[in-house]
Amino acid sequence: MAVPKKRTSRSKKEIRKTIWREKANQAGVKALSLARSILTGRSKSFCYATVSKSSKSSASSASIDESNES
Repeated sequence: MAVPKKRTSRSKKEIRKTIWREKANQAGVKALSLARSILTGRSKSFCYATVSKSSKSSASSASIDESNES
């Protein structure tokens, strides 16, 4: 015969919720820290591809100069 489980106390429920929220908070702090290090260029543990904007800007400025000369 099925017997209902005992009810979890409010304090235990709050402790579990607090632990869950703290884990989420720590993950957010870690993500922001990584984002800051990437934006400042000081990241040593995260590899990402960069697109060189200087080649695109020089090509577009060259085409503008050629159109002005004509």
